[in-house]
Amino acid sequence: MTVGTILLIVLILLLIGALPAWPYSGGWGYRPTGLLGIVVIVVIILLLTGRI
Repeated sequence: MTVGTILLIVLILLLIGALPAWPYSGGWGYRPTGLLGIVVIVVIILLLTGRI
């Protein structure tokens, strides 16, 4: 497996985990999705600069 494939799998798992699907996670607000967005932006920047 390449690094890109592993990153894609990890990002998909993070996206599924950030969705407020359970009643107790409804009060979390935008924190999980915001953190996931930051991770996605960092990965895109690393891909564009050729570090990954």
